[in-house]
Amino acid sequence: MQSYGNPSVSYDWWAGNSGVAKRSGSFIAAHAAHAGLIMFWAGAFTLFELARYDLAIPMGDQGLILLPHLASLGLGLGEAGTIVNTEPYIAIAAFHLVSSAVLGAAGIWHTLRAPKDLSEAEGRANRFHFEWDDPKKLTFILGHHLIFLGLGVIAFVEWAKRHGIYDTAIGAVRKVEPTIDLGMVWGYQTHFLTINSLEDVMGGHAVLAFILTIGGVWHIVTTPFGPFKKVLIYSGEAILSYSLAGIALMGFVTSIWCAQNTTIYPVEFYGEALKLNFAFSPYFSDTASVIGGGHTARAWLANTHFYLAFFFLQGHFWHALRSMGFNFKSVSQAFESMDTAKIS
Repeated sequence: MQSYGNPSVSYDWWAGNSGVAKRSGSFIAAHAAHAGLIMFWAGAFTLFELARYDLAIPMGDQGLILLPHLASLGLGLGEAGTIVNTEPYIAIAAFHLVSSAVLGAAGIWHTLRAPKDLSEAEGRANRFHFEWDDPKKLTFILGHHLIFLGLGVIAFVEWAKRHGIYDTAIGAVRKVEPTIDLGMVWGYQTHFLTINSLEDVMGGHAVLAFILTIGGVWHIVTTPFGPFKKVLIYSGEAILSYSLAGIALMGFVTSIWCAQNTTIYPVEFYGEALKLNFAFSPYFSDTASVIGGGHTARAWLANTHFYLAFFFLQGHFWHALRSMGFNFKSVSQAFESMDTAKIS
């Protein structure tokens, strides 16, 4: 991380990843604990939403976030997409809560017992020690992440094939056989909002799983070369900026997709499609009245993703500029010296 010329920087407790930027073991501890917090939220909030779920009110009008996603997987549904069996939801919530405890314990163990620097670890663990200026090791770790993401996508495709997911066109859960067609997947890149076939959706996921898995293996066994080695900057700031850019892109795409597409985000679970408005900033608004007032789950999701993506994009610019050596303190210093500045 840029230290503005100070060779020995100390960070306060709230400084986040800056405090573990040069300690690969502590970096793993922070990520495990963070994953535990995410899992705890998912489990606890699922139970919270179940406690307030009302069969008499459309799911999309109840301000729910997690239940609509789980319902889309075809879990415990009756007629018209209503939840009639809550056991799968309770089981999923319990699994997340137990997993959060395991991940939290892992974070504590890595903090108190494991080496702060994985280069000092024994066995295979030291293979995951990294330095921010070592592109070979960074791509090695990236490859493992991509493979795990690929396995997750494969699990989703297999779930749709063997168990089935909710199809809003027929108002029921059905098994979906993916359409494996690279031309179809490529064609949707320019008009993905119009997709209305679950077969095409799952086909896209199948292709994505293949790309992620092959890409993971590629990054594990190769080293950056050519323009990728010369153009990209390898530092903590730069890697963070790349990550923020990727998250921002996914956030913008998700917000638009959620707002407009009713095949992936069924009306039964999320409410009617939204309208894009422009005021101080762009925002999505409901096109139908909501029982009890408030907003639909679709409005919450679309707007939240849009604004988070916007701020992630600002974070990308901030850290990208810092990684290239720009000193933001020079901006405030320039303003402070305006009164005494002279033109010669």
